[in-house]
Amino acid sequence: MSWAPSSNAAFDEARRGGVIDTAVGFPKSKEEMFEFYEFIRKQTMDAQSREGEGGLKFPAGYMFKDVPEWDADELDDPVRFMVALMDTHGLSHLVTGGGSDDERRALREHPDRFSASVMADPNQGMDALRHIERAKETFGDQLKLVHCFPAGLYPQVALNDKKFYPIYMKCIELDLPFCSTVGVPGPRIPMEPQLVEHLDEICWFFPELKFVTRHGCEPWTALAVKLMLKWPNLYYSTTAFAPKHYPADIVNYANTRGADKIIFSGYFPAGLSYERQFAELPHVAFRDHVWPKFLRENAQRVFNLP
Repeated sequence: MSWAPSSNAAFDEARRGGVIDTAVGFPKSKEEMFEFYEFIRKQTMDAQSREGEGGLKFPAGYMFKDVPEWDADELDDPVRFMVALMDTHGLSHLVTGGGSDDERRALREHPDRFSASVMADPNQGMDALRHIERAKETFGDQLKLVHCFPAGLYPQVALNDKKFYPIYMKCIELDLPFCSTVGVPGPRIPMEPQLVEHLDEICWFFPELKFVTRHGCEPWTALAVKLMLKWPNLYYSTTAFAPKHYPADIVNYANTRGADKIIFSGYFPAGLSYERQFAELPHVAFRDHVWPKFLRENAQRVFNLP
């Protein structure tokens, strides 16, 4: 590994054991990224979002100072690019999708370093369950989680809507955690499907379901902490947040009763480069005992990772 040591000895020691990221995509060119986010643009109402103006090639681009971009030459072999990036930053394992050729090749060529995920859309009814089952048949033990973006669905579906219930049941049956964006979404679309309060009903009715929140739970982080204290199988991952902006409620919870509940995840490549994340991480005010759990051990336990 080629990184330089930081001023945080506990962070450096934990990092040497390897870092796991549970929400990773493969980099796309600006044109590919714009096309990819059509599913969000079709439900936006403002012209800036629809036309990709003012940094909105990426629908939540207004929230980030510098959205990473790549030239076509850098992407000649995206799998090699990603493996090199992992080696540079001490990433031992990534959970990616399984839908693109590059993702499937990474899973096939580097099974010790990549695991798969599958997105489920409750609007598809039984087909959503069949989609999860096919992914399980295709990837076997490499399939580690089911995920969704409720506010980005078309039409939107609230997390506690009964359309989601069969998906939660399938996750329990296959022992797969369910990961979802929770809180105010970055794109300019309604937030109601992702209200943090919806988690209470889900965790009550499905106590066996491992539910991992993504994208911050803001502005209701205090409520998210209260619910994690209440429900044993509710967890929080740090996707879409630069480390210097981790919510104080979450850092304080990790340092006290929540060391086993908070999971690192970086949101690469959509909004944050690994260079920025690993430059800022040593300055997060986690106590020493939190770092190995946060960077690796909690993900290994919750997602059954190597």
